[in-house]
Amino acid sequence: MTATRIAIIPGDGIGKEVMEEAIKVLEVLQEHDHTLQIEATIFPWSSDYYLEHGRMMPNNALETLAQYDAILFGAIGDDRVPDDVTVWELIMPIRKQFQQYVNFRPIKSLPGIASPLANGKNIDFVIFRENAEGEYSNSGGRIYNDQPQEMTIQNTIMTRIGIEKIVRAACNYAHKHHKTKITSATKSNAIIHSMKFWDEHTKRVLGNTSPTLQLESIYIDALVAYFVERPQDFEVVVASNLFGDILSDLGSALVGGLGLSPSANLNPEKAFPSMFEPVHGSAPNIAGKGIANPIAQIWSLALLFGHIGRPEVEELIVSAIEKVLREGSVKTADIGGQANTQEMGNAICEVIVAMKSIATRSD
Repeated sequence: MTATRIAIIPGDGIGKEVMEEAIKVLEVLQEHDHTLQIEATIFPWSSDYYLEHGRMMPNNALETLAQYDAILFGAIGDDRVPDDVTVWELIMPIRKQFQQYVNFRPIKSLPGIASPLANGKNIDFVIFRENAEGEYSNSGGRIYNDQPQEMTIQNTIMTRIGIEKIVRAACNYAHKHHKTKITSATKSNAIIHSMKFWDEHTKRVLGNTSPTLQLESIYIDALVAYFVERPQDFEVVVASNLFGDILSDLGSALVGGLGLSPSANLNPEKAFPSMFEPVHGSAPNIAGKGIANPIAQIWSLALLFGHIGRPEVEELIVSAIEKVLREGSVKTADIGGQANTQEMGNAICEVIVAMKSIATRSD
């Protein structure tokens, strides 16, 4: 059996701490499931690496990562290094070079985590954020620095093929999971070139490939209000890079916070490795205290298993997370408890072992 190769980049701050717990889960899974053949390699690319080498990762880093089946990423960001350096010299090159044009983020109510906005109803939707172009295209510049006529231009780049790919991915997910509606985030009443283009091609793709799906196109300012007022009404949301980024963090807040929220940067064709990471950042204010919630990182590992063709492992990890939260005796500070990072990781591992043991006896 050929082993699945996973590249692990813990990164900065709490990324290193929560990644330790994800690795612990990975080791427990391998120990109790001999069909799970994983070769994991840890790469120390981070702000510390930048301060030592003058770059976030080696010159041949992308060629190295291309040899792996998937990438598990922690978090990046350090007060000693400008944020645009950490982002544009590490995360963005990986997303763009490997054509990870889908950023997938589940927004799901979890047991034991009360949402003041759910009104007693279950929240369960996903966001498909275009991840390769749009507002994060690094096109533009600044001239006349420090002079009265100083000016800057930041271009939004949207392509027909880019919109087609993200909308098709959202439609494919909707069909596979028996959803009936796609919600598109727009602002075409004010952003009359790029967002009208977005609207036209979203409608065209949906009409040509998924005529049975209902399309609702909602202005972004209204949509953020609807996320708060009636989050249970959404099923699949598709959005441009910037709009999807903002909506994703709001969605995370609806169901308990960034510490519970995973994400996947996907190349659906699997021509390149996909990357899986928690929504939260490196959180330097709590780094080193051992109190970060590792659930988002562990759930991101679950999404990785789903992507590589092991949905039963994904389901096992998510079920273990839900069981720990349902029982409620182990909670980190961000969700109203006093447990530390390791205690939460250990609790999830213990439930995984117990579930595997029950499954083995049943077989």
